[in-house]
Amino acid sequence: MKKYIWSIATLIVAGVTVGVLVSGKDVSKAKKEKMLVSTVTSFPDIPEKVNFAGEQVDLTRYDAYERFDRELSGFTYLHSTTGMLIKRANRFFPIIVPILKKNGIPEDFKYLAVIESSLNPRAISGAKAGGMWQIMPATGKEYGLEINDSIDERYHVEKSTEAACRYLKKAYDKYGNWALVAASYNGGMGRISKELSNQDVDTFFDMWLTEETQRYVYRLLAIKQIFSAPYQYGFVLKSDQLYKPIETKVLPIDTTVTSLVNIAKDNNVTYGQLKEFNPWIRGRGIPNKSGKRYELLVPLQEDMYYGKSNPVVFENQWVIDRD
Repeated sequence: MKKYIWSIATLIVAGVTVGVLVSGKDVSKAKKEKMLVSTVTSFPDIPEKVNFAGEQVDLTRYDAYERFDRELSGFTYLHSTTGMLIKRANRFFPIIVPILKKNGIPEDFKYLAVIESSLNPRAISGAKAGGMWQIMPATGKEYGLEINDSIDERYHVEKSTEAACRYLKKAYDKYGNWALVAASYNGGMGRISKELSNQDVDTFFDMWLTEETQRYVYRLLAIKQIFSAPYQYGFVLKSDQLYKPIETKVLPIDTTVTSLVNIAKDNNVTYGQLKEFNPWIRGRGIPNKSGKRYELLVPLQEDMYYGKSNPVVFENQWVIDRD
């Protein structure tokens, strides 16, 4: 019964909205029709093909079309969530992209961090995958990250990106195909190799996989599509609404730190701000009996405020006030 009441209420609200929009005496018929259309949910068109990491993906076959449609429509109508992704990307893509390029990884893999963690360096999954690249503890250690009770470099943006690149290069050496590399990041190389053999296929797009892994690559394709032309999908952003990159200074540490609070005060920032830029420090200090060198990022006080300078925009197509 509640479902029918909700449906009726929705229709009433929609009717009132349309009535308000078209009631003005000076509104032309064409204007009225345009306003009416604006109250209807319209789904995005699906292109015949898209490009990922230099590889063409045909979307005309029913399964590819429908899977891509599901993800593109989902991202399009999760406005607050998807809009926040674009805002955060303006801060983190300038860090991630140069590392990908340095390691010979296609720039499109920046979107992998988007769908893995929503570009949240502190993200943690129920399975204990951590950081922006959602790396499992054993995998992180395998690819060179320090992970213990005091230090967890899965939460270090630069170092975790380097570790992800090492995995991606190893996977590409194995498959020679970037879509399969992306699928293996979610499903694991062992599973992808097994299914390629068992199903006698040689491409991700012909494989039958678990729903999570099947959707994973299409989510990657869809979020790239939206980031490439946000306005086309209803995301209207201005330069000063993007999250600004914040300048930092590097503070080298090669001794035990008993109190991050004292370091924060000495550098004119709060403990919370210091932790925000160094989430890889898991506690309130750094035990360091070996004398290992760590580098703390300290945000510059003068760069932490909006409105102090012209906004830096990583991709002009994200905003409506840049050419």
